[in-house]
Amino acid sequence: MPPRSDTALWSGLFRISPDSGQTLQAQIRQAIVAAILDRQIAASMPLPSCRVLAEKLGVARGTVVLAFQQLVDQGFLIARERRGHFVNPEVLAAPPEPPARPAAATGGIDWKARRRVTPGDMPEAPKHEGWIKAAYPFVYGQFDPALFPTAEWRECNRMALAVLEIRNWAADMVDRDDPLLIEQIQARLLPRRGIFANPDEIMVTLGAQNALYMLATLLMGRGTRVAMEDPGYPDARSLFRLAGAQVVPVPVDGDGIDPAAIPRDCGFVFTTPSHHCPTMVPLAAERREALLADAERHDRIVIEDDYDSQLAGETPQAALKGLDGSGRVIYLGSMSKTLAPGLRLGYVVAPAELIAELRALRRFVLRHPPANNQRTIGLFLSLGHHDALVRRLSAAFEERRQRLAEACCAFLPEWRALDVAGGTSLWLQGPPGTDAAAIARAAEARGVLVEPGGRFFDGGRHNPSRFLRLGISSIGLQHIEPGIRELAAAAERQLAAA
Repeated sequence: MPPRSDTALWSGLFRISPDSGQTLQAQIRQAIVAAILDRQIAASMPLPSCRVLAEKLGVARGTVVLAFQQLVDQGFLIARERRGHFVNPEVLAAPPEPPARPAAATGGIDWKARRRVTPGDMPEAPKHEGWIKAAYPFVYGQFDPALFPTAEWRECNRMALAVLEIRNWAADMVDRDDPLLIEQIQARLLPRRGIFANPDEIMVTLGAQNALYMLATLLMGRGTRVAMEDPGYPDARSLFRLAGAQVVPVPVDGDGIDPAAIPRDCGFVFTTPSHHCPTMVPLAAERREALLADAERHDRIVIEDDYDSQLAGETPQAALKGLDGSGRVIYLGSMSKTLAPGLRLGYVVAPAELIAELRALRRFVLRHPPANNQRTIGLFLSLGHHDALVRRLSAAFEERRQRLAEACCAFLPEWRALDVAGGTSLWLQGPPGTDAAAIARAAEARGVLVEPGGRFFDGGRHNPSRFLRLGISSIGLQHIEPGIRELAAAAERQLAAA
């Protein structure tokens, strides 16, 4: 154990950084707790005094005093008068010996043969774990830390942690949702999309994908045929197939999905009408009416994924759900594109009978999404923070989208860029001979992260290797043009080698 006078060893145990997301006091507590639980400090060894440790770490003495006091309150440390702080011997008590485990079987288990669904065989989502450190992250679906409403989010978290608020969310709500959040979704979010729903027609989910999974589990199986945009959202395609359904690809053009191309025997249609995934084109008004009329004529259910509805532009078209007079549209919404994808919060709007069944199913899966997050987001909406954030994001994204379109026109003149107002990404089609996957790999070596478009197509139709999707939500305005220059250089090298 380190002697008290060996300040070099003590400073090795207490490594703190002003760049950490934690406060200095929290970092000191974490370091002491880790040293105690790792048996690096003996119960007989006093810790450095608050004054000495504060001088060594370059922090205020009061910071160390508060850290020590909280550890005393938690039972990790004992304060002995005139002697200092010591580790509580009870914390260092040896844990019970684990029971002896039988030797591992030698035969092995063929888990692949035992499985009844094949999620591991489905196309993987792109993973850019270090995107936040990349020089030019044209990554779709991520957030920009510079635009995140940190102060407002902290305010709502503090409010949710008040004693009376904790009583509202700490209990097990079984299959219910936070009433404040339901009220805010009903009053603040849905009317902007032309949707007016009762509270029993709304359910909170762990993102829109969680809603899709439950819908597929509840409504689909072998023999179910689901019409879906091609190109389209690949994870929805995979979820439907995991449920046993047959996915029928339907082509998309400049006006969106064509209702006339949907086979009559399809019982479901999955669509992204506000901004088609991935091209961003909105579904034309005539086709919206035709899609709804066709659904009623053929007794069909429409699943509407309105994933970026709050960023749909100044004069967005009403959601299909807002035009639905027969209750055939199931509406999915999400907070991922406005607030943060890591919160995993979405909602589904459907007839009360279906919502009741979804709640029953959700109870068996996860009971309900974390209630503290629900209350925090409900407060965030009620205080107007979300409205202000949407205005700020819409302005920033529009400027970025225009800058991106201009840069692509200047540095990628042979590429076709599908530029749509209000979109949060740009869909690019390269000239003949383009290998988008190879370009993406070469661009990544230059610090540019882009997404090849092949995964959006069902069965690789329309030569998907020529397509790229460039997101704008996580890249700063000043980095767009130099990033496209680097992408153009990577594309030029690939085409020259082809």
